[in-house]
This record gives sequence, structure tokens and C-alpha cells, in this order.
Amino acid sequence: MSSLSLAVRDASTMLRRNLLHARRYPSMTLNLLLTPIMLLLLFVYVFGDVMSAGIGGGADRSAYLAYVVPGILLMTIGGTVVGTAVSVSNDMTEGIIARFRTMAIHRGSVLIGHVVGSVLQSILSVVLVGAVAVAVGFRSTDATVLEWLAAFGLLVLFAVALTWIAVGMGLVSPNAEAASNNALPLIILPLISSAFVPVDAMPGWFQPIAEYQPFTPAIETLRGLLLGSEIGDNGWIAIVWCLGLTVLGYFWSASLFKRDPK
Repeated sequence: MSSLSLAVRDASTMLRRNLLHARRYPSMTLNLLLTPIMLLLLFVYVFGDVMSAGIGGGADRSAYLAYVVPGILLMTIGGTVVGTAVSVSNDMTEGIIARFRTMAIHRGSVLIGHVVGSVLQSILSVVLVGAVAVAVGFRSTDATVLEWLAAFGLLVLFAVALTWIAVGMGLVSPNAEAASNNALPLIILPLISSAFVPVDAMPGWFQPIAEYQPFTPAIETLRGLLLGSEIGDNGWIAIVWCLGLTVLGYFWSASLFKRDPK
């Protein structure tokens, strides 16, 4: 077999391993999945009328539901990859990596298995949260097939970018608890983005914090694709953020993985 075939085979084996772990220990995935669902229901049914009126849409809960769903979907990805950081940290601290290094397997297959498994879990989580959003009334009737495909591509690209960053956070953490804490910004950043209110409705001193971060342009791009709102420069900015984070996360993770296991 060629080296590429061996790498693909080993990565597939590690992917199956990670998916089996996720199936056997679903508690973390479920806990992280419940957070965006609870926020969706809370902001729509408890704060929906007030929030909609506050952003100039009138007291219309359905209008605010349409506004908030894109942000919730991207928040779902940020929450899901926290589990990846914890899983990677467990592998590095429990000795399994040291054992893998004594075996004739492709060194990068371990990280690739984590990344691919995490992206699949993220997309599945997005589908489940999206189904809840549709169940409570979200509709995207103006989006074309091409826009739906572009939205799906953006979600996948964003999931890949955040997953590589989460892998690096897991590798640099001394234990699972530290990995969970290190990955906490991936949950906090959506809360201080344009997910729940427009950036121009925030205090002036706070607007740069919300604007110059990866979640806001990605949310505005997804919102434009699904709802037909103006995307402007957010499309290419979101792509640059995704590609930049992917490259940064990959090289960071690769350099950390070369160290001796803890």
C-alpha cells in the first residue's frame, strides 16, 4: 500500500474510534447540545417580543426567531468542539498516545480522526438544533438551492476551523478540566457577537469587541444566505477568518503533537 493509502486507512480507524467513544459516552455531547436549544427557546419565548421591539422589528416573536437562529447554529458548533478539546486532552494524558506511537500507524491519523469526527458531530448537532428551530416556527422561504449549499459550506468550513483550534487547546491542556476551561471562549464569543442583537445597537465602546471576531461576520453571512439580508463584506471576511483559524489551528496542533506525551 502507498503511504497515502496507509494514512487514509489509519485515519479511518481513528475516526471510527472517536465516533464509538461519542456513542458510548454521549453525556458531554448532549449537555453541549442542550445549551443552544435552551438559549433558543429562552430568547424566543421569554425575551422574543421585547428583543424584537428593541432591534426595531416591532413586538414580533417570529421575526426575532428568524434573526436569532443563524447565531444559534454557529454557537452550536462552538459548543460541540469543546468536547473535542476534552477528548484530545484525555488521549494525551491517559497514555494512549504513547502506545499509538509504538505502533506502525500514521502519526497524523490520531488528530485527523478527532477533527473529522468532531466536524461530523458538529454538523449533526446543527441539524438537530435546526430541526428544533423549524419546529418552533423558523422558515427560510427566500433562500435558493445555491444559497442553501453556500450556507452548508460555511457551516462545515466554520466547524473545521474551530475544531482545529479546539484540538490545539486540548493538546496544550494538562487535563480534561483545563481543556474545557481553555475552550470556554468558543462558547462565550457568540454571546458577545451579533447573534442576539445587531452590533450597531450595542454601546459604542463594545461594538469593536463584537465586530472584530470570527463569529459576527460568519453569523451575518449565514443570516444573509438564509434570510436574504445584506451580506456586504461579511462573506469574504468570514471565509478569511475560517481559513486563517484552520491554518493556525493545524500548525499549532501539529507542533504540540510532536512533543512527548504527558
